[in-house]
Amino acid sequence: MNKKNSNNIGIVGTGFYVPKKILTNFDLEKIVDTTDEWIRTRTGIEERRIADDKEAASDLAAKAGAKALENANINPKDIDLLILATHFPDHYFPSTACITQHKLGLENAVCFDLSAACSGSIYSLFVAESLMKNSNYDTAMIIGTEIFSRTVDWKDRNTCVLFGDGAGAIIIKKGLKGKNIISFDFGSDGTGADLLKIPAGGSRLPTTNITIEQRQHFIKMEGKKVYKFANKMMVDSVIKALDKVDLTRKDIDLLIPHQANIRILKAVAKKLHLPLEKIMINLEKYGNTSAASIPIALDEAITQGKIKKGDIVVLTAFGAGLTWGAIVIRW
Repeated sequence: MNKKNSNNIGIVGTGFYVPKKILTNFDLEKIVDTTDEWIRTRTGIEERRIADDKEAASDLAAKAGAKALENANINPKDIDLLILATHFPDHYFPSTACITQHKLGLENAVCFDLSAACSGSIYSLFVAESLMKNSNYDTAMIIGTEIFSRTVDWKDRNTCVLFGDGAGAIIIKKGLKGKNIISFDFGSDGTGADLLKIPAGGSRLPTTNITIEQRQHFIKMEGKKVYKFANKMMVDSVIKALDKVDLTRKDIDLLIPHQANIRILKAVAKKLHLPLEKIMINLEKYGNTSAASIPIALDEAITQGKIKKGDIVVLTAFGAGLTWGAIVIRW
């Protein structure tokens, strides 16, 4: 291995999986007081995928991971580290990462779950890259997997129209000449923890008949405040991550943001002075899949030929917590 490249860490494979069932905006018109036009104009979403009753987060994760292994042509036994981002795990414990490890045959991998909401996949990339630089780990898999359909309130038209189910996987490896992760910027602000949450079910508010009757086990969101936060923090984080490696917004060849809302994506593009052609957008097909959205979008961007050798690709997300971050990759 060339010593010059020995500490470089970059992407060698991606894959994703979404359930077969499609829920369109017209289907939602039959469930809540909404219309296809209202959803499309305010969110950009046309349809989303819904897991069947037998699918859990690990099932989606394993299928996405298997595609990434195939794409990277890597033996499952060569994966040293698995970080799985989700806030809808199979169980409180054991970790969904360990369950997924078994399903994929990653018998040599150290595994754990990571919870950073919609920022989960890029947080996981950051953690994996940091661990690899300071350990003997050579190859890592990052998976974002979510089943939102079981935690959205199908009586709340402001939230149920936004989310979908899916999983995406990324494999990173040491010693690459290209596709290197070159910069990060991350942040958190717990003062905004109440803006996006599921109130009940944890140690703060355990499950009772009352919490169930009050529908406290579903997603609650203050949409306007989250929108304002997302617009600012994703832009700031992208600029800070670029600054660290003497790049500017003009150097971005493709921005892959968390797929939350078309208005947020357009606002971010405007503030960064980027044409929409330089923004990867696929939320019309999948909705907001949280930690899975960036891995899914990245895999589709690669498949569609939107990324070429030498490109500067930036991943950015925001999520409950509040959390945010950006990663710069030289492809």
